[in-house]
Amino acid sequence: MERSEYVRRLDDRLDTAAYADVDASANGLQVGSDRGEIERVAFAVDAAEATIEAAAEAGADLLVVHHGISWGGIDRVTGRTYDRVAALADHDIALYVSHLPLDGHPDLGNAAGVAAELGLEDRESFGEIGPVTIGTIGETDAPRSAASIRETLDGFEGQPGGEGQPGGESEREASPTRVIDFGPDEIERVAVVTGSGTDWLDEAVAAGADALVTGEGKGQVYHDAREAGVTVFLAGHYATETFGVRSLQALTEEWGLETTYVSHPTGL
Repeated sequence: MERSEYVRRLDDRLDTAAYADVDASANGLQVGSDRGEIERVAFAVDAAEATIEAAAEAGADLLVVHHGISWGGIDRVTGRTYDRVAALADHDIALYVSHLPLDGHPDLGNAAGVAAELGLEDRESFGEIGPVTIGTIGETDAPRSAASIRETLDGFEGQPGGEGQPGGESEREASPTRVIDFGPDEIERVAVVTGSGTDWLDEAVAAGADALVTGEGKGQVYHDAREAGVTVFLAGHYATETFGVRSLQALTEEWGLETTYVSHPTGL
């Protein structure tokens, strides 16, 4: 497939342009030319030297990630930025990035993947940021306890007991899901914003949620959750953001390209 055609398909499917004014990430083709053919695409959560090298070892022509290397523009190509760009150039690998578009997509997104694992039904868009949304909210098929939801979240990649666990000396051991348990005993309505999503706690409360599921939190969330009577689950930034790139991998295979997935949990 022509690289330009592949990029166009992803941009269209993810509605990349709609997020241009609200996302610090330079989404779309971030490094490389849009010319030429591609045969194998690698997928990873983060663009880092380790994932680029793994993509090269797999013979990939393009690496698709959630977290890229350009946030608000690049003034100088030095330090870590240079090392990552150099690794891509040395291996002739292009880099495609989808940050907020891949968080909020109703079918392919990270929040959609978490919601599916939790069995949430009647889902609606949630997590407003300007004119777009980056999360979802829905109902459990039956009332669930906080312990039951935590058990599901602890099975995600990057969590202890989940698949794709850290194995290298440079990787960190993951922490289990942290639960700030101030909600009702029976949880029925759950909001999801992956990554760092505790800023949307008030929106979750206004939407009638019993719980908010996200990756990592800020110190103030304890008191905010306590006073609002809502349970907050902190399941890990990495662990809650593997679903989007996995969905894009499956979509890419439907388009007839070979793929590989690079699992590199951070423990965070």
